[in-house]
Amino acid sequence: MKRIVKQSIAVCAAAMGLFITSCDKTQPVSTFTEQSIQHQADRNYACIMHPEITGEKGDKCSKCGMELQLLENGSSENIEVKFGTTPEIIEAGMETQLSTTTLKDGKIAPLDIVHEKQIHMLIVDEELTWFDHIHPEEQENGNYTVTETFPHRGNYYVFADFKISGSAGSVYKQVLKVNGSGQPITDTIENKWVSQVDGYTVTLINGNDFQTNRPQHIGIRIEKNGHSITSDDIDPYLGAIAHVVIIGKKNKEMLHVHPGSNDHVPIHGETRFEKPGIYRMWVQFQLEGKVHTADFTVGVIEGSETIENHHHDSGNPHNH
Repeated sequence: MKRIVKQSIAVCAAAMGLFITSCDKTQPVSTFTEQSIQHQADRNYACIMHPEITGEKGDKCSKCGMELQLLENGSSENIEVKFGTTPEIIEAGMETQLSTTTLKDGKIAPLDIVHEKQIHMLIVDEELTWFDHIHPEEQENGNYTVTETFPHRGNYYVFADFKISGSAGSVYKQVLKVNGSGQPITDTIENKWVSQVDGYTVTLINGNDFQTNRPQHIGIRIEKNGHSITSDDIDPYLGAIAHVVIIGKKNKEMLHVHPGSNDHVPIHGETRFEKPGIYRMWVQFQLEGKVHTADFTVGVIEGSETIENHHHDSGNPHNH
């Protein structure tokens, strides 16, 4: 399926290799902008998270493993997204309201609930050292709003992940300029495969084996006080055992993955990288009613289309 993204400030092709975002030429704004998204369906089934992945009934998405869903029709459709902030000029440390309106054929369009929410909004700073996952709520006028407080000045990338009823899933990408004080943390680490969070040790067990041009396995092990956390211990978070968000440091292209589980690796999933480079990864999981966020940095090398996907269920990676 092809989808063409047009912005008033850039004309971009959707990539998201699981990348369904507008390109990195988007310019910083802090006022209402509009983006038109055209879906052109040539097959009847598509992934709701990655609409460029199409197929037949019973097929699964090669990037996140979700079963492809039936589209209402195979014709072209235009979807508009309006995004704005209140106040228009954003200041670090001050509460800001983010507003999103989705339209189809010029009318406000209802959104399906996907993983318990109508919109998943992922926000990162330009250095990819600050991350937030929030959920705008529907208002009486059809807008979806949520408040956010940005910790420091600089540019921030906002990804709004949603699905209009009867259409494939979409991801809207916007860059916000935030004024004020404070500097982002600069991170030059190229490999971080172990994360310490809230007393848990979270390990990306195959961090040394990430390549393009193949289904890419993601394996996560969680330990506390030397004991492994099993899938039975983890509470579902937003309808999944975990949420994994991956963003490229260079082009700010995003992957949103919903893993499953098995007996050996409490969290595992699959995606696909189209471009080599350094990527930041956030894994969110819930234990005893609290959501924890582990972060990783991984280098993805150029792979061959003939390379088979290798699953690693054990082993201790070493940071470089």
